[in-house]
Amino acid sequence: MDTISKEERSLVMSRIRSKDTKPELMIRSWLHKRGFRFRLHSESIPGHPDVVMKKHKTIIEVRGCFWHHHEGCDEARVPKSNVRFWKEKLKRNMARDTKNEILWRDAGWNVVVVWACELKPKRREETLRRVERMILAGAGEYPETRSDIAIAAEAGTKYDVS
Repeated sequence: MDTISKEERSLVMSRIRSKDTKPELMIRSWLHKRGFRFRLHSESIPGHPDVVMKKHKTIIEVRGCFWHHHEGCDEARVPKSNVRFWKEKLKRNMARDTKNEILWRDAGWNVVVVWACELKPKRREETLRRVERMILAGAGEYPETRSDIAIAAEAGTKYDVS
C-alpha cells in the first residue's frame, strides 16, 4: 500500500527527469571545462546515449542508481509498494541497458557508465579521473591500457534496433 495519494504520487513521478538530470549536467559541465566536445542524445545511435564523443569514439551513459538498478548500491532498492510492477520495470530497464551497450560496443564505441552515486562528493574526483582515462583510452591515446582498440562507427550510420 502506498503511503501517499494517487494524485500526490503522480505529482512526484511527473517531476522525475529522463534527460538533463543533476548527475548528467555535472558530467557535461566537467567534460566541457576539460575541453571535451560532445553531442547529446544522438538520434542516429540506438538508445539515444546521454553523451556521444565521436572524436574519442566514446559514449557516456549517466545512470540513476534506482532507475537502472545499480547492483550493490543503497539507492537500488525495490519499493515496498507495488513490488511486482517495480521488479518488472527495473528488469526491463536493465535489459534495455544491456542491449544498448552490446549494440554500441559492436559498432566500435567505447562505453563509459557513470552511476549517480559515483558523483557524490566523496567519490566524485576519483570517478571523473576514471572517466577521463577511459575517454582517452577509447581514442587510442593510452593503447597500453586497452586490450581492444575500438573502431568508431561511421558517420551517419543508422542502427536497426528492432
